[in-house]
Amino acid sequence: MTTQEIYEGLKSLGYPVAYSHFAEGDVPDLPYIVYYFPGTDNFSADGIVYHQVTELNIELYTVKKDLEAEKKIENWMTENELFYEKSEYYIESERMLQVIFETEV
Repeated sequence: MTTQEIYEGLKSLGYPVAYSHFAEGDVPDLPYIVYYFPGTDNFSADGIVYHQVTELNIELYTVKKDLEAEKKIENWMTENELFYEKSEYYIESERMLQVIFETEV
């Protein structure tokens, strides 16, 4: 799955989407989605990268728990055969909920 396919797929869910972050002064109202590639988890053989695996984090930011938005992301990930783990945090200083979907592509 390419970066463009990830962006277009997330955008099709109906929320503002940005890679890494929105520019200062250009942050949309909640809810919105941010995605990024925090690292790799490559498979090696004979001292070289045999199979490249890129980590992908998709973060949903909302004012309060939004089961519908989470389900849209979960369904999109399942449709695209992306196994994921999910965690959730409340960012008190921003008064927003962050739901992180961790996967690999």
